[in-house]
Amino acid sequence: MSVADDKRESGTSLMFMGITLWVADLLVIFFLPAGIRLGSQRTFVGIIAVVGLFGLILLLGGYARRYYGGPEE
Repeated sequence: MSVADDKRESGTSLMFMGITLWVADLLVIFFLPAGIRLGSQRTFVGIIAVVGLFGLILLLGGYARRYYGGPEE
């Protein structure tokens, strides 16, 4: 297995983890109205925002690693 294959596989794995986090985030958003109580909405929105941002960072990092991983060895 070459270095390019390693970079492509690790980039794909990071992108998959980012998409998985977004799907989990969407499930939280879907079930959020059933669990909202007055005053606890800010906590859920904060958690959703942090998980969504982390998923975006994983997606962008995986994309960069897969397609712009640096020079070949």
